[in-house]
Amino acid sequence: MIFLKWVSMILFVSVLKPQFTNGVSKISQQFLELAKKEEVFEWMVGIGRKIHENPELGFQEYETSKLIRAQLDHLGIPYKHPVAVTGVVGFIGSGEPPFVALRANMDALPLQEMVEWEHKSKVAGKMHACGHDAHVTMLLGAAKILKNHTFSRYGTVVLVFQPAEEGGGGAKVVVDSGSLENVKAIFGLHVSPQQPLGQVSTRSGTVLAGSSVFEAVITGKGGHAAFPQHSIHPILAASNVVVSLQHLVSREADPLDSQVVAVGKFQGGNAFNVFPDSVIIGGTLRAFSKETYMHLKQRIEEVIVSQATVHRCNATVKFGSKDKPSFLPTINDAGLHKFFQKVAGSILGPNNVKEMPALMGSEDFSFYQEVIPGLFYSVGLKNEEDEKSHSLHSPFFQLNEDVLPYGAAMQASLAVTYLLESQSEGQSQHPERKDEL
Repeated sequence: MIFLKWVSMILFVSVLKPQFTNGVSKISQQFLELAKKEEVFEWMVGIGRKIHENPELGFQEYETSKLIRAQLDHLGIPYKHPVAVTGVVGFIGSGEPPFVALRANMDALPLQEMVEWEHKSKVAGKMHACGHDAHVTMLLGAAKILKNHTFSRYGTVVLVFQPAEEGGGGAKVVVDSGSLENVKAIFGLHVSPQQPLGQVSTRSGTVLAGSSVFEAVITGKGGHAAFPQHSIHPILAASNVVVSLQHLVSREADPLDSQVVAVGKFQGGNAFNVFPDSVIIGGTLRAFSKETYMHLKQRIEEVIVSQATVHRCNATVKFGSKDKPSFLPTINDAGLHKFFQKVAGSILGPNNVKEMPALMGSEDFSFYQEVIPGLFYSVGLKNEEDEKSHSLHSPFFQLNEDVLPYGAAMQASLAVTYLLESQSEGQSQHPERKDEL
């Protein structure tokens, strides 16, 4: 009898699997078609332009948050607010497990927009030069698609509109709020001006580096340059510290394990012939693995303190700050990477799903991945006819609005497919359940 039960289960799964896979592929294609419909596309464009015209910096996204909540109210989607000061977390579905999250960052950059167009930033010195206005718009587009889809009995999609990604570590504040306690997976995207429109990319494992700023105060004894024997020269000590820090990468690091240590701040003294009492130096470190990242932090502190001591000075070292928290590497879950390739291929075709190179940039999405399996990916927006595609964080960056349907459809498809696959796995483990996919 046990043998017959196992045979029945195997037959059930083998029959269900092709039907399920074909159904998911069809859903994904329908989502992209829906997102490209004129009324949906124009709705997204209108939202994106409003956000672009009114950029707000980290933890100051009050009007952006207000716009998001108004749209969620219009769609009939419940939400939590405030989360992490200005953030919004919405919920679509049954309100029951499994929970899968989609994240969009909301904040702008302190840049003066140099692009002259009808919807240029109206706020001097602030600009959406990193595509976060598009990320919010895409997530609202995904919400609109999901709200009209009959997946709701299979679980819950959590919509995370996150503040302060640009150095503020808003993701950590969202995690600390407890809003994602039951979430089993999270997906985040970023527009890419280097990739063609309609192409996506990601990779398994480390995709972005861990990063931190550091600041050291090196204290000696000030005095006149004519009497050096009465002084302890902190500028000399700090100069040797800067040189020694360069050896951490050139002489200590594995050449195949990419790392960065850079000093960009050196402050001390305001006279030609007087030694100051102290010098402040500051810089950044970046690494692709947690182990290397933690080791590099340790060695930076050791070098600074030891070199200061050699020159009879004292030193204190601080990593990160309240405004600039340290980020661990962004590491994509291997299982979610395979899942992403399948879903993206069903929407865009396998030829438009590429392997993303690991980059030395950093993202606070890593805070989610510390507690939840997560996947971070890019969506191409480059118009092949435009030879002057400007990079992110450029005051000349301009969004190709044709990317909006692709991001909205991708996010919606990843969420629904994840919930349906979870339901399918539940049925394969419990074949006595008769729910239909």
